[in-house]
Amino acid sequence: MKVLVDTSVWLLALRKQATEPGDLKAVSILSELIRDLRVEIIGPVRQEILSGISDPINLQIVKERLSAFSDIEIMTEDYERAAQFSNECRKNGIQGSHTDFLICSVSVRLDLLVFTLDANFRDYLRFLPIRLFG
Repeated sequence: MKVLVDTSVWLLALRKQATEPGDLKAVSILSELIRDLRVEIIGPVRQEILSGISDPINLQIVKERLSAFSDIEIMTEDYERAAQFSNECRKNGIQGSHTDFLICSVSVRLDLLVFTLDANFRDYLRFLPIRLFG
């Protein structure tokens, strides 16, 4: 099954030093998913990964590494469902980012698992029909 990878995992693998056992495991799992051709990405996640890289050389390196992955096409229905998901969670006291809810929406439409290190997704599980990887 294909896996939509959240920014938190990509950042760990591409921009940070993974030193904690849990971090090393996440990077290893991402590497395995890449080898198995199971990784998916959306444009807003790509933007979040690249945002904040002030060094042009590092920016180019990360862009080149990400170039192996095509962005999933985001449809109007994805944005509309993401807004519904946001409204549902907010109604139940759970806040999240627009990108998080877009990840949730695309994952539902394409029946993808979500690979994230962001604890907010565990809260979304209570109200949204998403499935987490791992």
